[in-house]
Amino acid sequence: MTTGRVLNGRYEVLELIGRGGMADVHLGRDLKLGRRVAIKLLRQDLARDPLFRSRFRREAQAVAGLSCPTIVAVYDTGDEEVLDRPEHEVRIPFIVMEYVPGRTLRDHVRSGELTPERSIAYLAGVLSALDHSHRAGIVHRDIKPANVMITPEDTVKVMDFGIARALADSQATMTQTQAVLGTAQYLSPEQALGQTVDARSDLYSAGCLLFELLTGRPPFVGDSAVSVAYQHVREEPPVASSIDASVTPALDSVLAKALTKDREHRFQDAPSFRAALLDAARGTVLADGAGTPTEALDVSAPATRAAAASVAGLPGRDLRTTAMDRVVAEDPAPDVFDAPDAFDGVSDDDLDHLDGTDDTDDMEDARNGREDRRRLSRAAWITVLLAAVLIVLGTGFFVIGDLGSDPGTEAVPEVVVPDDLVGMEVEEASDAVTDAGLRASSDQDYHDSVDAGLVISTDPSSGASVPPDSRVNLLVSRGPANVTVPASLEGMTEASARDALERAGLRTGRVSQESSATVAAGQVLRTSPQLGESAPADSAVDLVLSTGRVVVPLLTDLTQQEAEARLADQAVGLPSRIVFSDNSVVEPGIVTAQSVRARDEVDQGTEIVLTVAVAPPAPEPEPEPEQPEPEQPETRAPAPETPGPVESAQPRPSSSPAPGPGDGSEGRPTTGPDEAGDDGTEDD
Repeated sequence: MTTGRVLNGRYEVLELIGRGGMADVHLGRDLKLGRRVAIKLLRQDLARDPLFRSRFRREAQAVAGLSCPTIVAVYDTGDEEVLDRPEHEVRIPFIVMEYVPGRTLRDHVRSGELTPERSIAYLAGVLSALDHSHRAGIVHRDIKPANVMITPEDTVKVMDFGIARALADSQATMTQTQAVLGTAQYLSPEQALGQTVDARSDLYSAGCLLFELLTGRPPFVGDSAVSVAYQHVREEPPVASSIDASVTPALDSVLAKALTKDREHRFQDAPSFRAALLDAARGTVLADGAGTPTEALDVSAPATRAAAASVAGLPGRDLRTTAMDRVVAEDPAPDVFDAPDAFDGVSDDDLDHLDGTDDTDDMEDARNGREDRRRLSRAAWITVLLAAVLIVLGTGFFVIGDLGSDPGTEAVPEVVVPDDLVGMEVEEASDAVTDAGLRASSDQDYHDSVDAGLVISTDPSSGASVPPDSRVNLLVSRGPANVTVPASLEGMTEASARDALERAGLRTGRVSQESSATVAAGQVLRTSPQLGESAPADSAVDLVLSTGRVVVPLLTDLTQQEAEARLADQAVGLPSRIVFSDNSVVEPGIVTAQSVRARDEVDQGTEIVLTVAVAPPAPEPEPEPEQPEPEQPETRAPAPETPGPVESAQPRPSSSPAPGPGDGSEGRPTTGPDEAGDDGTEDD
């Protein structure tokens, strides 16, 4: 998670201010309200596990309901998608909390500046926070100095509610991660034994915290977390005043009760612990003290004296055997062998006085009894060493749990594994298991008929009776081993195709581009393996996206019809326009040119202009020039042959005077046949 990123469009992530085993904390800024906040994000490697995400969300919602001045407030929760690996994102839940300036109690302890008075005041604030959370049904499970802030105003703020509980649902040994069971130095015995944890477990951790505030060190230290946990189960803590003389007897009595192994003898709630602590600040010693069962090992204790009186009159050996049996019954091996012999320092005469006998055989029996106890002690030490080896090997908690069980206690009622888990969503099934008082874990496997993310089976099976807080493993389907490449990918955008492949149980492989006449730019053109084919689950599918462009084919030297058909083909799909051009060289109807060069790419729908040759029109004939007509020779007709004298061709002048106007001769011929005279021409 890089700084400067904004979550949910509101919370800006700034520099890293804290890091734990399961989450990172960044300083943030609420862009809407303009205030500083702290942003806690579940670690990215854990966010891939649906159980961790489910617990984180549910606990975050529960803690958001807490409202107490001594608890860091939770403002908001959400998820953020971050790049997990190439081409894949993971949703990481986050919690937006109150930003608290100041230092942790761990810093104050290391500085050595704490006084008993300030230590009491700080722990009283922690107990107030625990009281509020316990009333809300939330157990912190990881009370320690690093989870308590002290503000500049010297007020207490308890942090990290809910996270430890969410992580405790996942099974792991403490050698794998301390966060599963809490920090070793502050574990309650029941946490170390893997038993059910309740509010009194937080009070034990608060007692460890008080011990460290007063003395500067935890009550138990060791070379490893396992050895420290063993001490919480089997060893009594040192008296705080023996480490720091400033610790008063009143505080010693409070610590003794708070650190009692048996939770039934501890403070039963935070208010009683706080009241005893404030009384101790005034010098009041706690009346009942620790009330530990080890009082039975003291021969001067009333219980032992009563036991001795109850067997008066029995032989000395029987008395010693009965007393030993009582000790063994109250505190099973191997602790009984670590305790001082209940009758060491008591003479045989004293024993004879107790039962009123003075028999040397009884004395011999007593010596034999002590020898038997020595042999038992040696065997016990061997057992302890073997148990330590088993602890180192990672099974110590189970061994300790068996040794720490009290055979005289009543059997714990068993819990029934919920029904109908099979077929549920894994998060829903996990919640059902947790609500039943059990712990859920999960494994994944392929299944041909169960959809991915649904529960295939459970171990133990539904309806089985198991001890409380047992683990129930959920086998979750990863979908079929072979899946079909979705046919719906065609035409999807790259982002949508990636989501569809992930839902189908496949991954996105190589992404390339090709031209297409029909698929829009950026959409899936085809895949490899092909759409509808079967592929192994979780395998990669290559995507080929459309560029939205088309390669123009070569169209010249084709006929007009061929060129138009090629442009109209589905692989090209480009419109065309025809322009005719006279060409006396190229055969008419042949394309001589195209507006876009062949093999160039154009956008879909680009018009291509084709130039088509046509025959030029025939030329009109030129008009012939006009020729001059040849001159014809003048010919004269021969004169007709007549008998008699030849008359002249010229008209002869008339002897009569020409008619003049007004003489009555207008319109009449000057000559006529009637006026020819007696020349006899009329008869001819």
